Amino acid sequence: MVIMSGDLSELLKELNIRSVDELFKDIPESIRTKMLGLPNGMDEDEIRRVAGEYVGMNKTVNQLHSFLGFGLYNHYVPAAISNVVNRNEFLTAYTPYQAEISQGIMQALFEYQSLAAELLQMDVVNSSMYDVSTSLGEAARMAKTITGKDEFIVPKYISRNKRAVLDNYAKGAEIKIKEVDFDDRGMIDIDSLEKNLNDNTSGVYAEYPNMFGIIDTNVPKIKETIGDDRMFVAGVNPISLGVLAPPGKFGADIAIGEGQVLGLGLNFGGPVVGVFGTKEQYIRKMPGKIMGMTKDHNGRVAFSMILQTREQHIRREKAITNMTSNQALMAVASAVFLSLLGDSGLRKIGEVNMGRTRELIDIVREFGVKLPYDGSPVFNEFLIRLKESKTFVNRIAKKYNLIPGYMLGKEYGFNDRNQVNIVTNVTERNTSKDFDAFREFLREVA
Repeated sequence: MVIMSGDLSELLKELNIRSVDELFKDIPESIRTKMLGLPNGMDEDEIRRVAGEYVGMNKTVNQLHSFLGFGLYNHYVPAAISNVVNRNEFLTAYTPYQAEISQGIMQALFEYQSLAAELLQMDVVNSSMYDVSTSLGEAARMAKTITGKDEFIVPKYISRNKRAVLDNYAKGAEIKIKEVDFDDRGMIDIDSLEKNLNDNTSGVYAEYPNMFGIIDTNVPKIKETIGDDRMFVAGVNPISLGVLAPPGKFGADIAIGEGQVLGLGLNFGGPVVGVFGTKEQYIRKMPGKIMGMTKDHNGRVAFSMILQTREQHIRREKAITNMTSNQALMAVASAVFLSLLGDSGLRKIGEVNMGRTRELIDIVREFGVKLPYDGSPVFNEFLIRLKESKTFVNRIAKKYNLIPGYMLGKEYGFNDRNQVNIVTNVTERNTSKDFDAFREFLREVA
């Protein structure tokens, strides 16, 4: 329906406002979306048609030679996952407060917890967090709660998304964030870490693989370095655990990861799922809901929500956190993915990812491109450095219908305009045609 000027005047009068803009006065002017060039007076059908033309200008990773990763990854999603999670029983399920009508979703989440705990080799995993960034924020808060100390150490190089969310958590919880540098191999500098430790250190966070895709062989040394009176928080890529040692094997007190790689696809950046596990002794300090298996009064297997430490209506001022939801549907999808692949399937994906990454690294070496951490082991990402401007690199990449990776900017301390630092990612979905396009790209930018 088209609103005529007279109708609009009547509407504004009824609402006691002078203009439509007043409806959005709570949104700062600087972030309001303009009209996107649409003419006034278009009806719904016309707007849909024009919007469809705009959408048609977009390109997905299926239309591009994409080597973009850096947190969200283009792994294959088995068709069975959508068939399961699109069932009405899961799509319409909410927090299972009433156990007698929620057995299905409770069992599915219990299976997710069990599979994720086995994958991480941690005693217990909750029914999920929003994403890995909120998992990190909650881990820092949890470290302070357990130790009573207020300094938390993180690597100098972690995703800005993670760091921004962590900083927000730290501000409210009065936690001081300190940074530890990398050594010349792109790994946690143990000497620097030791110098940063003091009596106020609550915990240390380290990633394996890290932001540059490097399998940090110093991470297994961290728990021994910091001792038992501080918490070691390990950040992992869950899909890499088919070939890499799980965090529980090298002393992690808390393990977190981005579960997007476990059958969720890219989905325009979300929704995703945060994996969060810990040792049994810290279970009551862990945020989130936990499903347990028991028996009903007839002796049959039954499921119930045994812990929900974050709900204010349950614990009020003693609540562990104010987060009141999780990503149940995404957790179910991850459980389906893990059950489909099993140990051997997860191992195969890891091996393929590492093998194909080595292939691309060899191609990069052919053209003499700088690999800042050449020689360090990587999973499926690595850093390259091109002696060209970002504008030139983007133009050549567009020419070959290519996304060469994630370009690091000044937010990570890379300020030289005459070079481009790119975190390049390879997954099992990259084809020989993708590699050919990357080779032609390097021919012009190397």
